Amino acid sequence: MKPSHQLPLVGLLLFSLIPSQLCTICEVSSENYSRLNPLINTMINSKYTKGIQAANVLLSLRLAGIQDQSLEQQLIQEVRDNKEKEDLTSGQLALVILALGACQNSTERVTYFHLVSQLEKKFQEEIENMELHDGNPLTNYYQLSLDVLALCLFNGTYSIDEIKKYFAPENKNFYFGGQFSVDTGAMAVLALTCVKRRIIIQQNKNGEDLQPISNYKKSLVKKILSEKKENGLIGNIYSTGEAMQALFVSSNDDNKIEWNCQQTLDIALQKISQGAFRMPTAAAQILPALMGKTYLDANNYSSCASGPGHFNISIQEPTPVVPTSPSTWISVNYTVRINKTYFTKVTVPKGSVFLDVMKKAQEIDEAAFRFTYVETSWGPYITSVQGLKEDSNKRTYWQLLSGGIPVSQGVGNYIVHNGENLEVRWSKY
Repeated sequence: MKPSHQLPLVGLLLFSLIPSQLCTICEVSSENYSRLNPLINTMINSKYTKGIQAANVLLSLRLAGIQDQSLEQQLIQEVRDNKEKEDLTSGQLALVILALGACQNSTERVTYFHLVSQLEKKFQEEIENMELHDGNPLTNYYQLSLDVLALCLFNGTYSIDEIKKYFAPENKNFYFGGQFSVDTGAMAVLALTCVKRRIIIQQNKNGEDLQPISNYKKSLVKKILSEKKENGLIGNIYSTGEAMQALFVSSNDDNKIEWNCQQTLDIALQKISQGAFRMPTAAAQILPALMGKTYLDANNYSSCASGPGHFNISIQEPTPVVPTSPSTWISVNYTVRINKTYFTKVTVPKGSVFLDVMKKAQEIDEAAFRFTYVETSWGPYITSVQGLKEDSNKRTYWQLLSGGIPVSQGVGNYIVHNGENLEVRWSKY
């Protein structure tokens, strides 16, 4: 049996008092809170704020200190209902734990300890799968990092030896199609930061474990910074929020020269005004960083128990618009590429997303274009086409492209345009 890592209750109390940010941070000033209203409204009014996405939204609002009792109870119930109905992946369960336990005092958090036990089992299943299948987890390293973060924050048990073995920055699972995954690396930095702090508390027992964890974290931070764009984005707009969190909790030696926090903040606010965050998860992941918070604040009751109270929260159902005139319809070219190529042309309402095109193509020719999908925290995700399923053990998946270039948004929120050439391609990562 490998040694586990678990804090006694006194250690957990001391751990929760450690400051969550160890470097200079930037955050939206109170006079600019109104610029965040589009994020809030997206999170609470979107038709996609259901199931696991509700957990993302609940966690984000709690960390930002945005309090609305009716809305919070609605989200909590949605999260609990989804937990009962769905067989959650390890990362989804970790997110549920973070959301339900966030900003609650120690007495309230006890309610969710049974979920932590479930996560311990799911995390071990991920490890066992990696040992059997060439280092490939059941899900992915973003979810694995969420697992470690939730177990660490809420006093779960995990093996330091396993973390040292599997979280080395050179691990193939930090890369997707040869490209370093910024949000995966950022989540790993948050998890390793938490692990490092617990090692420090138990220094007399586990001092030899501190250096490799510190080295892993430092290397991942460098990789994150290497993906910084000239305009201040880190990776892309959707990975920037979690990258900011990772840099917030990293030492000044890691980022003070290479990262202009204010520039990143400014470009994020600009993208908000341009409507970049149409999915609730996208909005939920950027908001905490803009408020100067990280997921490590989730078990710090005093840090996020009270909020600014300067946001416009209006819960309302958007009214759907049904196209009637020819000018509100567009034509799109759609291709499925496996060993053969299957093509069709479809007509969909203006403003449709990639998923709408796939559904229309399936109506035209079910044999060629049939597909399945599941709801994830980022909305719909394609799991099979023509019965051919993705396989994490073989690192295969269905890639979405436009004009031969991978799209940067999910199938449920990538808006298509007239004459566009869309493709779903069987690929390896």
